Amino acid sequence: MRLTLWYLLFFAVAQVLFGIGMWLILRDSVYDLVDDGLEQQIDDLKNFLQSQPTDRSLAKLKEEVNEAYAMEHPGDYLEIYADNGELLYRSPFLQAHQSAVLSPEQVMTRPVVKSRKINGRHFRFILQKLNVNSHVYTVEMGALAEDAVETLHLFRSYLLMFAPLLLLVAAAGGYWLSRRALSPVDALVRSAREVSGTKLHSRLQKLETGDELQRLSDTLNQMLDRIESAFLRITEFTADASHELRSPVSLIRTEAELALRRSRGEAEYKESLRHILLEAERTTDLLEQLLALARADSGRETLRLQPVDLGQTLRSVVDGWHQVATIRSLEFSTNLNVSELFVLGDETLLRRLVDILLDNAFKYTSAPGSVCLSLALKGESSVITVQDSGVGIAEEEQSKIFERFYRIDKARSRVQGGAGLGLAIAQWIVTQHGGSIAVESRSSDGATFRVVLPLIVAPVNPLPVS
Repeated sequence: MRLTLWYLLFFAVAQVLFGIGMWLILRDSVYDLVDDGLEQQIDDLKNFLQSQPTDRSLAKLKEEVNEAYAMEHPGDYLEIYADNGELLYRSPFLQAHQSAVLSPEQVMTRPVVKSRKINGRHFRFILQKLNVNSHVYTVEMGALAEDAVETLHLFRSYLLMFAPLLLLVAAAGGYWLSRRALSPVDALVRSAREVSGTKLHSRLQKLETGDELQRLSDTLNQMLDRIESAFLRITEFTADASHELRSPVSLIRTEAELALRRSRGEAEYKESLRHILLEAERTTDLLEQLLALARADSGRETLRLQPVDLGQTLRSVVDGWHQVATIRSLEFSTNLNVSELFVLGDETLLRRLVDILLDNAFKYTSAPGSVCLSLALKGESSVITVQDSGVGIAEEEQSKIFERFYRIDKARSRVQGGAGLGLAIAQWIVTQHGGSIAVESRSSDGATFRVVLPLIVAPVNPLPVS
């Protein structure tokens, strides 16, 4: 309704301006026709005066003018003054209505045209000075303008008659158009009211209008798809986190209850405390991973970017893993001979990335097996490769291993302390550094993880690895 009223207001203003403009144009046009007739009569009078001898007296000229115009129609509204102000001719009509447009003595540089209303009748008068045969005559010539005024009156009547009808038609049409244009909005509103936290699968009504509203509904539906996906991920994340935290807490509680159920020796208490400490450490590690992912999701995990020499960073990481390889009877080899491969990154997070990949490789590789860490240059990128000879990953599982809490062998992973968050964190670190991570593997044939990071120009004074 408001849209219709605004539309009607603007239309009414436009109609008024259009009507006034057209009336002014018509008035000038019809008056120009009357004025053209007056100018033609003035030209005829000028030709008549020029035809008179130059030495003719004013009395004789006055007689000639009266004889020529007394019985002629152009003389019905005529008045002529000589250059000395003497009246040469005045029609009976002007004798009865002695009110000239201007006084004959007034100086005029150009003709003056005026409209006058006499006895309810409309006239147009022109007052002009004629220079004829070295004499200056002041002439007032008039003509009826009834037809012109009647035309203007009819045009104004038609405007006032049809304008309200046109406004009503416009209002009805505007209201119909606005309802038709806004009906999809009502449909969107009704559909949007059905969307809630428990009904995120609901979507806005699909429009086929081919306009901005259809693009709006499609965009909102796409937004709802993303919201539903994010909501489901949060729900799954919360459920998985609760499940993962419940297991170690239950183990800690069970171990404590068993230790307190009866008196035990010092060795038994130490063993119980060792189990409790081990589960507490696993829980702490899980909580740290959860907090890291939560900070990453909220955008509060800040990166301290600086030029990092990947070769030096990887060499500083592998020292501790040689001991792990010895304990697990695995062969651990490295190929880090490429020097001065600099990336713009957070050195702490890059170390964590490599630790995650090596940790997975050692967990899923049984003795006697091998794990290899290598660094290579490929175009304008550096490639970090972690290859193992472990159990491998089935093709149908490879697209899911970077999902949170996803584990191929859930029972075995829980025994080994994995929560299914490592590769999710690794993928986030790689993404934040503008790189990519991929896996190549087959079941029982090992796995190869490749991380591609963009290189930068080596700094003049590279920062030492801390």
